[in-house]
Parts: sequence; structure tokens; C-alpha cells
Amino acid sequence: QLQLVESGGGLVQAGGSLRLSCAGSGRRFATYGMGWFRQAPGKEREFVASITWSRGVTTYADSVKGRFTISRENAKNMVYLRMNSLKAEDTAVYYCGAKQYGSNELSERAHYDYWGQGTQVTVSS
Repeated sequence: QLQLVESGGGLVQAGGSLRLSCAGSGRRFATYGMGWFRQAPGKEREFVASITWSRGVTTYADSVKGRFTISRENAKNMVYLRMNSLKAEDTAVYYCGAKQYGSNELSERAHYDYWGQGTQVTVSS
């Protein structure tokens, strides 16, 4: 019912910036809460940021708060993650997820209905 494709990853120096994009192909994109997760080699997939389906309320992991910004553009079926002041520990594969009518459960990956294939972000120092 919904397909997600991430883009925008790459290699960046510490202190630099990247913007990740997630494009949704299904209908009623505006009814989905959206989130970004990341997974580094040998580690569990962890929550990064989310935005609710209704009022666009955003939530961030403590590790990225003040540096990352999640936003959405429903008319284009797009969600973004602007990453500033990148650190080496931000290196990971970043995944976009969607949960229909998602709101207060968006920090838990088990609740998501759909996932993209991920995009690699590598921060060098």
C-alpha cells in the first residue's frame, strides 16, 4: 500500500551537513506518521526522529536534538531529515519508516507498517 525510497546519503566531513529524502509512492501519504531510524555496523537499529500524521509534531533522539530537523511535504509525498553538525558517530544506514495514523508510538520500530531500503551516511573525521 505504500513504498518508501530514501536518498541523499553520502560521505561528509565532521561538522558538515546532509539532507536525506524519503519519497512515498502510495496514496493518503498525509495519514502516515513518519520516522527516521539508523543502524551502524554491529548495532541495533535506533530511533532518530519522527513526525506525526495529524499535527506534524516532531520528536528527536537526545543524540541528535538540536542538530537534526525532520519535516514533511505531504503534497509531494516527501519527508526529509536535515542533518547539521555531523559527527563520526552519526555514521550509519538511515531508514525511513511509515505508520498509518502514527503519533505517540513512532519512537518504537516494531510499530511501523512500512520501511525503505536505507541510505548510507558516512561521516569522516
